[in-house]
Amino acid sequence: MTMNTAPGTEAGDGVARATPPPTSPALSTPRSPGGAPVALTDLSRSFGAVRALAGLSLEIAPGELVALLGPSGCGKTTALRILAGFEAADSGSVSVDGKDISRIPAAKRDMGMVFQSYSLFPNMSALDNVGFGLRMRKQRGSQRSQRAAELLDLVGLTDQAKKYPHQMSGGQQQRIALARALAIEPRVLLLDEPLSALDAKVRLQLREQIRALQQRLGTTTLFVTHDQEEALSIADRVGVMKDGRLEQVAEPSLLYDQPATAFVAEFVGTMNRIPAELQGDHDVSALGRVVPVHGDTASGLSGDVDVLVRPEGLEIAVQTGGNGIVTHKTFLGSVTRVSVLLSGDVTVKVDQPSTVAAAMSPGTSVQVSLPGMPVLVAERR
Repeated sequence: MTMNTAPGTEAGDGVARATPPPTSPALSTPRSPGGAPVALTDLSRSFGAVRALAGLSLEIAPGELVALLGPSGCGKTTALRILAGFEAADSGSVSVDGKDISRIPAAKRDMGMVFQSYSLFPNMSALDNVGFGLRMRKQRGSQRSQRAAELLDLVGLTDQAKKYPHQMSGGQQQRIALARALAIEPRVLLLDEPLSALDAKVRLQLREQIRALQQRLGTTTLFVTHDQEEALSIADRVGVMKDGRLEQVAEPSLLYDQPATAFVAEFVGTMNRIPAELQGDHDVSALGRVVPVHGDTASGLSGDVDVLVRPEGLEIAVQTGGNGIVTHKTFLGSVTRVSVLLSGDVTVKVDQPSTVAAAMSPGTSVQVSLPGMPVLVAERR
């Protein structure tokens, strides 16, 4: 595996692109998927007393992009580094295309990698940086230069071929790093927080380019990030990690609409916690209404609990003597997020069409209620 690293560099954040590159000949004809299936099986890894992975298992289909999402220290980067061959698992296995590669050195794993910190060689031009992996593979100079030029065209940076890293923007440097990773035609592409060092506009543009290239080339990809918006927008499936384990792996829409655990619910998107009381095994009373419990989330709980409801999942209406008072509003375009102080000093956020929310100025008495759909239940905080 040829890794996109300069000597002494580590994984980090970064990716960018100021404007979408023009359609190039390399992009004109989609290539059939060339990615390989990947399987991480029961991986465990500890660093002293810290357990980074605790029996993690994950399968990635050929050509699929899976994002690992979670807070710092959850184990997502450790999982990626074990797949790359930079770390060895204490137990478990890594296989690519059905072959166990757990004991194969990183340089022989046929993977490309992009770090957050660009990791370009400062004394090499953009063209030479892109061709570095090919040079390590003993490809002839003329063929190497041609392939590197094709990849520069692929990421829209042909005009930067002779420039050195210090002469390019952060976004351009990360596109060079991406081109270098793709130049060797890896069957697996690893992206470790590649966008986090960039400003918001460039980050948005480059993640769109990464996704477009990944889909066009059919490269199996593992993308590590702590940014939920990034993960949900770029991935076929997202795995949410906590304490070295996967809490849930699902398509972005399913992860958002049907979180499997309270941790996933609160980590992905905005979530309200509302005091409630269980009514038997399958119902819960909150905001003056009894509604069903979603799945088995009430298992092992009793009495006082919290229900978890997203801002768009609550109903609100102006009502004298209602159960809440509007404290402030946040205009989000066609939608306005209304903050309401309920009894018990509980504040909830409710999304409403901006035309409706116009009548809910701070100080307005409102009635907030549940719509009757099943709700996620968690232990009372």
